Amino acid sequence: MGRRDQYFLGYRNVEQERLQRQAGELAEDSRWLFDQLGSLEGAHAVEIGCGPHGCLDALAERVGANGRVIGVERSAEACELARSLIARRNLTNVEIKCGDGRDTMLPRGAFDLVAARLVLVNVPQPDEILAEAVSLLKPGGLIAFHEAVWPVHTVDPPLPAWDRLYKILQAYAASNQTDLFVGRRLPRMLREQGVIDVKARPIIHSYDIDHGRRMLAHQFVENVADGVVAEGLASEQEYAELASELKHHLENRDTFVISCLFIQAWGRIPAG
Repeated sequence: MGRRDQYFLGYRNVEQERLQRQAGELAEDSRWLFDQLGSLEGAHAVEIGCGPHGCLDALAERVGANGRVIGVERSAEACELARSLIARRNLTNVEIKCGDGRDTMLPRGAFDLVAARLVLVNVPQPDEILAEAVSLLKPGGLIAFHEAVWPVHTVDPPLPAWDRLYKILQAYAASNQTDLFVGRRLPRMLREQGVIDVKARPIIHSYDIDHGRRMLAHQFVENVADGVVAEGLASEQEYAELASELKHHLENRDTFVISCLFIQAWGRIPAG
C-alpha cells in the first residue's frame, strides 16, 4: 500500500544536501518567475515546502525589510537547516514553521504571495497543497509554482538500464500515489482552484559534464533504493547493477543529458 504524505525522494542526509545545492542551481529560474509578479516590496509571502533553503533568500530580498516570509516545511531536520541558513544570512524577515503544507495552520486570507518549487511532483494529493495555498491568499493575492514533468529526463546515447530504472521509478511513484507528470497540468490545476490570469512557462536544460545537476537521475535512483526493494519492484542486486550502469553512463563526458521538463505557472485570485 502507498504511504500517504511520504516525500517521494525521502529525507536522507544526502537529499538535504542536494536540496541545499539545488537552491543555487535553480536560483536564476526562480528569479525570473518572481520578476513576473511585479514589485513584492512589503509583501507577506509563504513558501510551502521550503526544505533546507528553497527560495527563502530570494523572497526575503524581494519583500524587503517591511515584508515577511514564512517557510513551511514538514521535515524537522530541514526546518533546522533552514533556520541555520536564516541565522547565517541574517534574514530577519524570514521565519520557519514546521508543519504540513496541506494544513499550514497559518491564517486564511492573510498573505500577498504563496510560492512553491518542486513540491507537487514529490507528494500525494497535490491538489490539497494548491487548495491550501489559495486559501492563504488575500483577495488579489499572487500564487507562483515551479513544477516538473519527468518524461523528458533522458540521455543519449540511449541506456537500457535507465529505461528499466525509469519504469521502476514510475511504478514506485504510482504505489505511493505520486504523480511524476504533475507539472504538465499545473496551469489547469491553478484555474480549478479559482486562480485567474494564469500564465505558464516551460523550461528545459542540458547538463554538461561539470554541471551540478549532471548526476541528478542517479541521485534520485539512490534516494528511493530502499523503498523500491522493500516494495519488491526490483531485487537489491538488480537495482544496484542498474544504478551502477547509469552512474557510469552519466560520468562519460560524451553522454548528452537532458533535464526533465519544468513548468512555471503563476496567477492571482480575484480581488473580490
